[in-house]
Amino acid sequence: MPIAQIHALAARAATNDVALPVEATVSGGLSEERLYGALADEIGIGFLARIDPRRLILGEGQAAMLLGRAPGTFMVRYEQADGVVLWLLAPAFDDIGSLGRRIEASSDLRGRVRIVAPGVLRAALETQAKGTLLRDAVDRLFTLFPEQSAKIVTSGWQSALAGAVLVGLPVALFLDPWVAGFFIHLLFSLFFLACVGLRFIATVGAEAPRLARLARYDPAEMPVYSVLVALYHEAEIVPDLLVALGHIVWPRGKLEIKLVCEADDEETLTALRAHALQPFVEIVEVPPGTPRTKPKALSYALPMTTGGFVVLYDAEDRPHPFQLVEAWQRFRESDERVACLQAPLAVTNFRRGPLARMFAFEYAALFRGLLPWLARRNLVIPLGGTSTHFRRDALEAVGGWDPFNVTEDADLGIRLARHGYRVDTITRPTYEDAPENFANWLPQRTRWFKGWMQTWLVHMRRPRQLWRDLGPASFLTTQIVCAGMVVSSIAHPVFLGSLGYVCLVFARHETIGPLQSAILIVDGVNITLGYVTFLLLGVRTLLLKEKTSLWITILLTPVYWILISLAAWRALWKLYREPYHWEKTHHPRRARDASARTTGRADAPPAFSRSAGIPPLRR
Repeated sequence: MPIAQIHALAARAATNDVALPVEATVSGGLSEERLYGALADEIGIGFLARIDPRRLILGEGQAAMLLGRAPGTFMVRYEQADGVVLWLLAPAFDDIGSLGRRIEASSDLRGRVRIVAPGVLRAALETQAKGTLLRDAVDRLFTLFPEQSAKIVTSGWQSALAGAVLVGLPVALFLDPWVAGFFIHLLFSLFFLACVGLRFIATVGAEAPRLARLARYDPAEMPVYSVLVALYHEAEIVPDLLVALGHIVWPRGKLEIKLVCEADDEETLTALRAHALQPFVEIVEVPPGTPRTKPKALSYALPMTTGGFVVLYDAEDRPHPFQLVEAWQRFRESDERVACLQAPLAVTNFRRGPLARMFAFEYAALFRGLLPWLARRNLVIPLGGTSTHFRRDALEAVGGWDPFNVTEDADLGIRLARHGYRVDTITRPTYEDAPENFANWLPQRTRWFKGWMQTWLVHMRRPRQLWRDLGPASFLTTQIVCAGMVVSSIAHPVFLGSLGYVCLVFARHETIGPLQSAILIVDGVNITLGYVTFLLLGVRTLLLKEKTSLWITILLTPVYWILISLAAWRALWKLYREPYHWEKTHHPRRARDASARTTGRADAPPAFSRSAGIPPLRR
């Protein structure tokens, strides 16, 4: 290696407070195998380039526990093919001197210790720990907090109530359809108008979106940060993902990225292995098993991380380069009760069709309007499915993600609040693309609605306890966000249908009865206020460049709401038939259109940031 490159690496290592050899490996200057082989030669002990995981002398549980510890803090017993038992060590470089002195002082120790590269040792431990990791991923939350797990879809009283409604509602409609219909409308209106009220209050309290100011920071003070990326059938988008992750500003010696894939997803795994990933980027293969959900995969990978902070991204995400820096600074400024920070999601392909336009409009209202408003008032926040930053200890304390909930994000936000933690928001966004066609949009929206139903059923098993855990304001917020959004979407076509029917009756008979008049007023008020507050909150949170052709959004709103209602009714059926089935959203490789270029990366710094020492993720 040229002397100038060595000096540059030494300076960067000193700046980031990591060992020089670590900086050399993460910067692509040396491979782990060459580095640790040279270290073994220097100390005078043996080096093993490859090991057989089956010959590790430890149990599954021990292997799983060691995966969460930094290399160099433990040794593992290993039996060679000839029966000789050795100790395997991937030493930390700040302890090389003392290790060398111990080896010199003991010839017996020299014969019994072998050095291995950290990646090789971790791979062997992962193989050994698969069974324990999979069982814990599936059962941990149910074991710790069975009342807060979606493994059981409904409790006894919930099932009885659902049965009573399914029997009683048709009977009531048969006996007196107008009276029964009127009371159904009143019940639906409670939820519908609650959502209207929440949107209106959030509109009044919404603040103009702007990036928070970052304080000056010293890379030496930065902790280890773990990045989890869940992938499933994402081969097409792998190159874009690696480029996006390569822009993250964080010292590479303190960054670990886990690309979490299903073990039988050969297409995605092949696409990832086609790239020479840096040592801090690891592919985690989740063994096949049910439920096959994103939260189960994340729960499997979490014990393999060592960072004090964890962030979750999806395969299609392009996080703002300084998002981790902002999150870390906010965590430092906040007390330990702030367990999670939600970054906003921004849709960049809003010009590519009506669905993408409406999706972007919704996201602006949610992530720039509603969630920050809830956070400022210390109310419960249903998390987004990506760009959520956690304190590792708080995430583990509440049981992690629920593998049986298909919107694990909303559930986790409520569970954190129930355990006394707070969720806040940050300003640097994650850019992503919205579904552009109905065939891709419908399964995703169905899954969201089904997960909100699961979440409401889980946390309303004991309503009094939920009230005590959350307090009155957050309890009501939970009802509006989880139940209200679902019920209002289910009610929307009912309102439209009955409104049209009453108008038809009036047109034919030129008169309507008092109940029909009341239904007409209720439906008209609900639909009008629903559309108006939806549009007001969205417009209030749009950026200037996103307000082009706003009249199209206004015209599309009634049609879009009908599609949302279709997804809600479909979710109700799916909850009954396939409560744990994860409907995959296809993420095609991004089109290089003008909107993506100007919106997605306009404020992104170059990938090689001198302050954080950023090499590309692939060589």
